[in-house]
Amino acid sequence: MSPPIELLSSVFGFDEFRPGQAEIVEAVTSGQNTLAIMPTGGGKSLCFQLPALCRDGVTVVISPLIALMRDQVRALRQAGVEAGALTSGNTEEETAEVFEALDSGRMKLLYMAPERLASGGTVNLLRRIGVSMIAVDEAHCVSQWGHDFRPDYLRIGELRSDLDVPLAAFTATADEETRTEIIERLFAGQRPEVFLQGFDRPNIHLAFQVKNGPRQQILSFAAARKGQSGIVYCGTRAKTEGIAQALRQADHSACHYHGGMDAQDRRGVEARFQREDGLIVVATIAFGMGIDKPDIRWVAHADLPKSIEGYYQEIGRAGRDGAPAETLTLFGPDDIRFRRTQIDEGLAPPERRMADHGRLNTLLGLAEARHCRRQVLLAYFGESAEPCGKCDLCDTPADLFDGTVAVRKALSAILRTGEYFGAGHLIDILLGNETDKVRERGHDGLPTFGVGKEYDKRQWQAVFRQMMGYDLVRPDPERHGALRMTERARPILRDEETIELRRDTIRHAPRRPAVKTLVSEEDAPLLSALKAKRRALAEAANVPAYIIFNDRTLIEMAEKRPISLDAMAQVNGVGAKKLESYGAAFLEIITGDTPDEMHPARRKLAGRNAAQLFDRLQDAQGALCRGVDGSGKYLTCSSATLRHIAERQPSDLRAMAYIPGMTEQKTDRFGHAFLEILAEDVS
Repeated sequence: MSPPIELLSSVFGFDEFRPGQAEIVEAVTSGQNTLAIMPTGGGKSLCFQLPALCRDGVTVVISPLIALMRDQVRALRQAGVEAGALTSGNTEEETAEVFEALDSGRMKLLYMAPERLASGGTVNLLRRIGVSMIAVDEAHCVSQWGHDFRPDYLRIGELRSDLDVPLAAFTATADEETRTEIIERLFAGQRPEVFLQGFDRPNIHLAFQVKNGPRQQILSFAAARKGQSGIVYCGTRAKTEGIAQALRQADHSACHYHGGMDAQDRRGVEARFQREDGLIVVATIAFGMGIDKPDIRWVAHADLPKSIEGYYQEIGRAGRDGAPAETLTLFGPDDIRFRRTQIDEGLAPPERRMADHGRLNTLLGLAEARHCRRQVLLAYFGESAEPCGKCDLCDTPADLFDGTVAVRKALSAILRTGEYFGAGHLIDILLGNETDKVRERGHDGLPTFGVGKEYDKRQWQAVFRQMMGYDLVRPDPERHGALRMTERARPILRDEETIELRRDTIRHAPRRPAVKTLVSEEDAPLLSALKAKRRALAEAANVPAYIIFNDRTLIEMAEKRPISLDAMAQVNGVGAKKLESYGAAFLEIITGDTPDEMHPARRKLAGRNAAQLFDRLQDAQGALCRGVDGSGKYLTCSSATLRHIAERQPSDLRAMAYIPGMTEQKTDRFGHAFLEILAEDVS
């Protein structure tokens, strides 16, 4: 077998390795378990493709996207390498061709998605064809704390053990926590050879802007780069279509791409982007992972990305040829609210959601950075750097001021309200707004009431956003978006540290029409949590979500916040059967506590006047269970009997005696006390 350096030239057409590649190729070729973290565009695919040609047997490559696999297989075949993919997108002819190459021993690289590992026959197939190495692309997908978790990646560690072959894992986006989990899950905790090549892409210019007419901002950015290939990432499918149309109307060559399109149409966009110079693709994040187009000159985000790892991966699709490339990311309060809602409506446990809020705070810290953005970005991945001179804040430094007083006021409001409220209510306190909610809770009497009138509401929102960027506060998933202080906030609150804020983003916080939302900003996190519970119950019962409760019912729950099953029964859409089936589960979401078990007879009265009568009758019975003097025989009425009394409300002892279960002895013991309670209720 030819040495790697010869194959590098003869097969791949390169005279030399990129920095860091040679060491990784040597480790993988020699059969060492390997984890390589390389910057996007750093040539990581070559680091498992080249060793596959140097080793006997087949290398199986686990990859997350069909487009990515198809692109790499196409490139390898054009280079004369026998490679194939087994995917759900294959035609019968393509699958037959792959198996023929495997059976004849010609295949060197076999690509497959992690979901295929769930098939019982996959391991037997891989044993039969003589797999000698496993390569895992986008290895961060194995991390449940990462930004792109794929559950089927968890099977890869077991596959490595079953086949007893070396494994090489590659990713461009893994912080220290994610790297630790990759090692634990793929290598059973046994430390592989780790290569950390750095995350810096010095040819990419970084820039952020607060949204202020976002469509026009994107159009202006594209107009200044007319004729250059670019990608615009959007948070929704509808927006991809709208912005693509606007770009075409502005005389750009543009098309849209999202997961709702027909597979053949998506392939057409991918092929067109590879082939066509100057094409702009407006896409959801589904686009780009499988596209190895070296001359993408710019990437814009019309909406805030999901995470800092996602941001790094997406901007990394620009400038892979090493030539200068530019990025622009737009963000605003609505983006942040949308991303918070995605986290809160997820089914992850509270500690995971709290960590996800922290990761979103890190991205806000990059968006609201006060100094060089590249320093902030690389610091997240554990690297230090000098100011880059190639970002918008190096081009034009931010206008900074000592914001300690404003931040301390906000932290004081959080602390004095028990860390139990979101930014909207806290801002009302700081501004001295006497809302119903402020008055009901007595917050108009707090020392912080009205101390923040130097800013208006939108400016205070910008202050809170910067506080989140500093990770001074995080939304608490268990308190439905209430802001909880982190340890970083304590020294500022104690006047032990000062803090700088950006005056420009506070002063120029955009005045925009209020976005119509289902509920107020304060109630939105609780509504998200209720929807998450509804989804979990619906999936478990295999029914549509609205069968559990419709949106209107959940909105009323979020606004009224019932604290008992009686109060829950007053919510429109909560009938007796649904109260019995789901009431306790949703009440636990609202109150944070498991409600006391309620007797079925009592639960049938929930929300009605008879429910309170039942409780008072039960209390009276408890006081008389051994008679007036406490020395009599122990005697009680059943819950069903108390329910009948509460519903029928007999007016005298004779009528009381006709109640099922009311014996003469029980009527003598409890009758007069029960009648007094019923008479009080009538009066």
